[in-house]
Amino acid sequence: MKIFNSEQLAGFNRDGYLIVRGLFTEEEIGLLGETARNDHAMDQASSTMDDGKGNDVRLSLWNHPGDGVYGMVARCRRVVDGVEDILGDEVYHYHSKMILKDAKVGGAWAWHQDYGYWYQNGLLFPDLVSVMIAVDPATRENGCMQVLRGSHRMGRVNHALSGEQAGADPEQVEEACKRLETVHCEMSAGDALFFHSNTLHCSAANNSDHSRWALICCYNTRSNDPFKESHHPGYTPLSKVDDDMVLKVGRDDARRSSVAFANLVEEDQSAKSLASEGA
Repeated sequence: MKIFNSEQLAGFNRDGYLIVRGLFTEEEIGLLGETARNDHAMDQASSTMDDGKGNDVRLSLWNHPGDGVYGMVARCRRVVDGVEDILGDEVYHYHSKMILKDAKVGGAWAWHQDYGYWYQNGLLFPDLVSVMIAVDPATRENGCMQVLRGSHRMGRVNHALSGEQAGADPEQVEEACKRLETVHCEMSAGDALFFHSNTLHCSAANNSDHSRWALICCYNTRSNDPFKESHHPGYTPLSKVDDDMVLKVGRDDARRSSVAFANLVEEDQSAKSLASEGA
């Protein structure tokens, strides 16, 4: 099913990102947020990383989408078909993560490219797209994502550890910031940001009184199947679901329980892969 028109695809190819307003309804995103906030397994399994500035960033990550409401979001056609429109190939679920940027304590994310460390997982090409879905409104005050428009055309930038995060080469980031526009991706709950794996992005700390939670679903193309094993999976056919399954499963308390999540959770080892390479 075609999701994006030629103008939207041209915009993504030019800018390295695309914001889709209202991709999920108020009820859908409300059920997703309610599920996540009541998910004790997600909370207990979350990992924290030092942002290098005295604050911690917190997230929960899982490789397999599952059959709960998280999986319905990651597998629904409006998301997956949109990613396939952009990449022009069949995609599979690389992993998903819930960013838990809580009020007053949520730390910053350094400028980075996702492919800056994913390439170490045996991925020869940057043929990956992530979809960040705003569970809470994302504003400048609560540390919304920032992107450098068109930075995906720079190719992969070298990365090293910044605190416990993977950060892009500061010299190249500084020069890129002089030449490219920094865009604050402010979003309402239910909006979605599709972005290229080489797009430089960051976010500031959350100093506001409001949380900024977001679900990020990441996809790789079938033709870019990794040549070695890593903490993220190789190609596995993705079973898409109709869009109405998000609401159906979201309304079903039993099917969106935390029991399913407990079997999905993984440790985020992205930054550790840089340390192991001596980067």
